[in-house]
Amino acid sequence: MEEFLQRARSRLNRSKHLEKVHVVLGSKSCDLDSLISAVAYAYFLDKVSPPDVLCLPVLNIPRRDFSFFTETKFILEELNIPESFHIFRDEINLHQLNAEGKLSLTLTNSNMLTSEDKSLESAVVKVINPDEQCDGSLELEASSSSLVVKEILQEAPELITQQLAYLLRGSILFKCMSSEADTITEQQEKVLSVLEEKFPDLPPREEIISVLQDTRFNPQGISIEEVMLKDLKEISDGEIKIAISTVHMTLERGTSTPWKDILLNLGTWKIARRLFM
Repeated sequence: MEEFLQRARSRLNRSKHLEKVHVVLGSKSCDLDSLISAVAYAYFLDKVSPPDVLCLPVLNIPRRDFSFFTETKFILEELNIPESFHIFRDEINLHQLNAEGKLSLTLTNSNMLTSEDKSLESAVVKVINPDEQCDGSLELEASSSSLVVKEILQEAPELITQQLAYLLRGSILFKCMSSEADTITEQQEKVLSVLEEKFPDLPPREEIISVLQDTRFNPQGISIEEVMLKDLKEISDGEIKIAISTVHMTLERGTSTPWKDILLNLGTWKIARRLFM
């Protein structure tokens, strides 16, 4: 995986000489499911595409924001995959590639582009969206990572290495524990079982879930402002912009932070983003 990511970044730096670039773009939330499914699917495409096509995963956030995503950073660090190998949205000009007729786009974890990316719709060739695989019920909730595993197992099962299985399995388990149902669906159980049978040395599920939960709810070195930016959604009527953010932290950590510090952070954050509060 490291070799693939390093080679993709190196080839991107020489993109003027490329004829085709197939980007796998995760969602703006850049959660674990979005990132891992994008990386895994780009790796799969790289192995099955013609040599003149550069296949690469792009994280749909600026590089400076990556520190907010503690559980994502943790699982990559566990596998010694350097952050420097990843390509972030502010490091690639998708609009220019599209204008030059070089871009193909696969979307993971969402079937919608943001308003500023509407012009890229013509480049979209595939959407890996778990919401389209269910009828809206929590019992059938899927993940992009489980859909990617299924496709790779069907098309090229030999590409699933233990490292890739660790990433995909961790992503699926994290998705399960993050859902309102807090349970593993039948589809996800089948995928997890295949990975575990193929690689019996993978850590126990309970161990992975426990570590990811601790990483998520007890982030180290992250300010209140950064916690709020992690899962930020903004709505605007053209004049007033309102931000809505989900904050994942333990009650103990929340109550241990002085209110004056929280209000100071919120005030600075509001001004910087021109928000109504």
